[in-house]
Amino acid sequence: MIIKNGKLVLKDEVVEKDILVKDGKIALIAENICDKAEEVLDVKGLHVFPGLIDMHVHLREPGFEKKENIESGCKAAVKGGFTQICCMPNTNPVADNKIIIGYIKQRAQEVGLCKVQPIGAISKGEKGEEMAAIGGMKKAGAVALSDDGVSVKNSRLMYLAMEYAKGFGLKCLCHCEDKDLVDGGVINEGLSATIAGLKGSPRAAEDCVIARDIALAESLDAPVHICHVSTYSGVRIIRDAKKAGVKVTAETCPHYFSVTDEIVRTYDTNTKVNPPIREEIDRLAIIEGLKDGTLDCIVTDHAPHHADDKNVEYNLAAFGISGIETSFGFAIKYLYETGVLTLPQLAEKMSYNPAKILDLDGGEIAVGKAADLTIANIDEKWVVDSSKFVSKGKNTPFNGYELKGVVKYTIVDGDVKYQA
Repeated sequence: MIIKNGKLVLKDEVVEKDILVKDGKIALIAENICDKAEEVLDVKGLHVFPGLIDMHVHLREPGFEKKENIESGCKAAVKGGFTQICCMPNTNPVADNKIIIGYIKQRAQEVGLCKVQPIGAISKGEKGEEMAAIGGMKKAGAVALSDDGVSVKNSRLMYLAMEYAKGFGLKCLCHCEDKDLVDGGVINEGLSATIAGLKGSPRAAEDCVIARDIALAESLDAPVHICHVSTYSGVRIIRDAKKAGVKVTAETCPHYFSVTDEIVRTYDTNTKVNPPIREEIDRLAIIEGLKDGTLDCIVTDHAPHHADDKNVEYNLAAFGISGIETSFGFAIKYLYETGVLTLPQLAEKMSYNPAKILDLDGGEIAVGKAADLTIANIDEKWVVDSSKFVSKGKNTPFNGYELKGVVKYTIVDGDVKYQA
C-alpha cells in the first residue's frame, strides 16, 4: 500500500509525504513515492497520525457481555481511531490468571480488528488479599497489572506487587481511591454536590492513594503509573514526584479536561464516573498538567454499560462513560483547537507515550515500525449522537456536543480496519 499526499504527524513536526507499507510495516517515508502497489490511498487534505493507543479500556468480556464484548469494543475502537487498546481485568471471572489473559488474546485475534493488550489483576479476584500469578499472566500476554475499579488497600501487598512487577518488566497501573474517605460519595464534594443534594467524594480520597503509591515506587526505585487523574492536587503531587526523580507516569481522560461537575446538576446518571468529574480549578490543572508533561497520556477509561445500569436513581447507577468513539474529537476541540497542544504533542499523549510506557510496538510513524495509522480530517465538525455508537455502551453525557476531528481510516499492520 502507498498512502499518498497525507500530512504526517511525526514526533517533532507535521510534513507532507507519502508512506510505503510492506508486510505490515512502514518501509519508506518520502515525497512522491512511485513504487507499484496493490493499493494506493490518496489522503490529500487529511492528517496521518501514528495509530492511537488507548491504555485504559473496559471490554467487559468475559462475564459482562450485556454491556460490551471484545468484538463490539474493537469495532468501537477502530471507529474512534484506535489501533491498540489495553483492557482492564475487572471481568467475571477476573483476569487474574494466564487462562483468562490467553482467552482475551485469542478472542481479539479472532475478531481481527485492533490489537488488544490485556492487563492482568494485581490481586486474586481483585480482592486485595493475595497476589495474582504475575509470571503466568506475563507469559500469556499481559502488558501491565492493575486492580482497576478498586485500589489495593493493603500497602504491604501493593509494595510486594510493585517489586514483583518490576522483576517481570511490568508496571502497576494504579486506581487511586481510599474507599473509607469516599464513604459512599457519588460525585465531587463541592458546591454542585450541595445543590444536587448528592453525597460528595473529596479530592483527598484520590490524592492519599496517589501519594502512597508514589512513595512505594520511590522506595523500590520501581516504575508506577497513576490512572485517570482528576484533581488539581493530584497533578501537583505527580509533578513534584517527577521533579524528585520518581519513575511515575500518569494519565487523564477527556471528561476531566473538557467539563466540570456543574454537569451533574442535571441528575443525568451518564455523568456519574469514578473518579468524579470535578471543578474548574481541577479542569485547568489537568490541562496545565498535559501541557507541561506532568500527565503523560490521554486515555478514555471506556466504561460501557447497559441502559439498565444507568436508568436508575443517581445513587444506584453504575459509574462510567462510554468514551472510545468521542475521545479523539474531544482532544482536537479542547486541546488542539485551543492551542494547549500541537498535533505532535497530541500524538505523543495518545500514541507515543502509551506505547513507551507499556513497551508496545507502535506509537510513531517511522521506517520499520508497524503500519498502525489513524487518518483524520481534523477540521470536520460533528455532533455526538450515542444512538450511532457501535459500542454496546450508549452511556455518554455528551449527546448533542459539537466536536471537531473525524477519523476517516484506521489502519492496523497495513490493513484498513475502518473506513468512514
